[in-house]
Amino acid sequence: MVTRTRFDDSECPVARSVDAIGDWWSLLIVRDAFDGSRRFGEFQRSLGVAKNILTARLRTLVAGGVLENVPASDGSAYREYVLTPKGKALFPVIVALRQWGEQNSFAPDEPHSELVDSREGQPLRALEVLSADGRRLDPDDTIVHKLSTG
Repeated sequence: MVTRTRFDDSECPVARSVDAIGDWWSLLIVRDAFDGSRRFGEFQRSLGVAKNILTARLRTLVAGGVLENVPASDGSAYREYVLTPKGKALFPVIVALRQWGEQNSFAPDEPHSELVDSREGQPLRALEVLSADGRRLDPDDTIVHKLSTG
């Protein structure tokens, strides 16, 4: 069995984020949670993932503080998974992946789902990376500044 490389002690925020949310099942679970899925069966039906894999990913997301396992909202004996504030903070990541996929993973006339503003019914504006003073930034406009400890 291959041992998974861990990045939870890395100085890189991207590496730590990938360590916490880095596999496709976890990202798709988070996507489904944003789309309203709350119960194990809902995630399983939507994703078609094996139950043991879903169980492991849900446990990891709960342990990482992305989801919380709570009593069912309808008062039944079931349990539900809800996004925590930490999980809700992944919304821009999911939107960025969605927008990247819309631009790069479909033929021009190929149908796909669309995320729209629930109040206006309009598609979202493309996400942009902005400087502190509001300028749009591209990769060439940024550098990684490593902070020293101590």
